[in-house]
Amino acid sequence: MPLNTGVQLDIVIYSLLAGVIVGSLFDVYRIIRGKDTFKIVIVIEDILFWTLSAVIVFAFLLYNNYAFMGPYVYLFICVGLIIYLKLLSRFIYSFEVFILSSIGKILRISYKNATYPIRFIYYKTTHKE
Repeated sequence: MPLNTGVQLDIVIYSLLAGVIVGSLFDVYRIIRGKDTFKIVIVIEDILFWTLSAVIVFAFLLYNNYAFMGPYVYLFICVGLIIYLKLLSRFIYSFEVFILSSIGKILRISYKNATYPIRFIYYKTTHKE
């Protein structure tokens, strides 16, 4: 039984959106992975990333279109990924770097402020003159 046009349009839209989700996850992964690591670590990280991405996309498609996985679903996931990487990636990547560096800075400052009294007391008790 063929699917009606509204359901097919939903499948295409959610497939494109799944491609965009994979692209944004890939940008986060690029930030976390960095540049200078060992080859074996990169291989393990890649396997873990793509496994996690597959699970996230499957859960997303299962929730939105009952995990209907026809050939054009894969095609539109790839199209959504290409659109994201060509048009949006550089803007989203710089925004993600800004957000993650800001969060890191906030956490670092909070840690230093929270541990200052302990470090001050430790210094005063161990460095008596």
